[in-house]
Amino acid sequence: MWQQDREDHSPRVWGVQALVQAVGDSLSARFGGCVVRGEISGFTRAASGHGYFTLKDEHGQAALRCAMFRRALSQVDFTPSEGMLVEVRGNLAVYEARGELQMVIESMRRAGAGALYEQFLRLKAKLEAEGLFASERKRAMPAYPKRVAVVTSLAAAALRDVLTALARRAPHVEVWIAPTSVQGAEAPAQIVSALAEVAMAHHAGQSIDAVLLVRGGGSLEDLWAFNDERVVRAVAACAVPVICGVGHETDVTLADFAADLRAPTPTAAAELVAKDRVELLNQLDGVQRHMTLRVQQRLDAAAQRLDQAAFRLSRPAQVLGRQRQQLALLEHRLLAACRDRVRWAGQNLPALDARMKRSVALTLERAARQLQSSHERLESLSPARVLERGYAWLQNEQGHPVVSAAEVAVGQPLQGVLRDGVLQLNVTGVERSGSR
Repeated sequence: MWQQDREDHSPRVWGVQALVQAVGDSLSARFGGCVVRGEISGFTRAASGHGYFTLKDEHGQAALRCAMFRRALSQVDFTPSEGMLVEVRGNLAVYEARGELQMVIESMRRAGAGALYEQFLRLKAKLEAEGLFASERKRAMPAYPKRVAVVTSLAAAALRDVLTALARRAPHVEVWIAPTSVQGAEAPAQIVSALAEVAMAHHAGQSIDAVLLVRGGGSLEDLWAFNDERVVRAVAACAVPVICGVGHETDVTLADFAADLRAPTPTAAAELVAKDRVELLNQLDGVQRHMTLRVQQRLDAAAQRLDQAAFRLSRPAQVLGRQRQQLALLEHRLLAACRDRVRWAGQNLPALDARMKRSVALTLERAARQLQSSHERLESLSPARVLERGYAWLQNEQGHPVVSAAEVAVGQPLQGVLRDGVLQLNVTGVERSGSR
């Protein structure tokens, strides 16, 4: 217990809740809207959508409990995870139920690498909108390259990995090295220059089939040269198909998106560009065996046909004898057919003769009837029949019939033909129809 000398100097007695609230108010007033940098530990998301975690310093010597409500957490464009370095903005407060210091987070972003990652995303969206990452721009790798260019640092382990893989898998492939820095401020310009050098060599007749752009793994900062806009555009514009094998399998750079093919590692890039020589030789052996088998089958079939032909020609007398027998058989069949035909004609000749006579008589009778009918029609049309009824016709001295009064003149001699004679006439006058 403490001594109470005088009543006006006695300490104030706080209630627990009042004291906690007072401390919380002081913290909120003093540390409102502050930004804290630290590593996430023990992140959990409650059923309500709120997030809870502890923020530790980089050395693990201090910790701060944090709460981030659902609305604020939904604005974060990445998934918070264990050990992630972040910068959070919020207000310090006291959690009254346990009297613990906590920070209520209003916003969160990646720290350090997080800022670079945001830059990465912005440039990726820009170049993707321009079509630099479109799949239709991707070119196929040559099936059997003769010369490949490797763009990397001469001191990099990635170069040794690539050369080892190519020597093991495809020792016949020639390697053309374009050295460059792969890290640091000067790296982007050197990478662009190396790619340009490869293109110039290709156009000058070096005939480079593919480019391997490689380096080993590292942090986002270490690989940042391959996210440089100049490098990405140079990869997309390269005259030779590009395989990008930068970092480890989980590392992704913008150069990977622009390249014609992405490899998870430098060694994988070498394996993708050159097929295994042993595998190719095995395939060739298989093709050779198949072709040998097919040729042998064709030769065996031809040999069988040759043997059959030789057997047939080995005894020509037998062949000629069979042909003579067949010829004699055909001759016998022909003679028999002729005899049968003659015999059939002899047997049927009287019947054929009677049929022919009947046919001729019927034909003559039909012709006589047709002739009589025609004669009767001609007789009915004969001018003599008209004259028998008291008519006559006139004709001039030349024997042409007179059919119109306009053809006759006064004094002109005419002939009048009757049924039984001809009258010699002389025209004394002409009256035409309608002249009266």
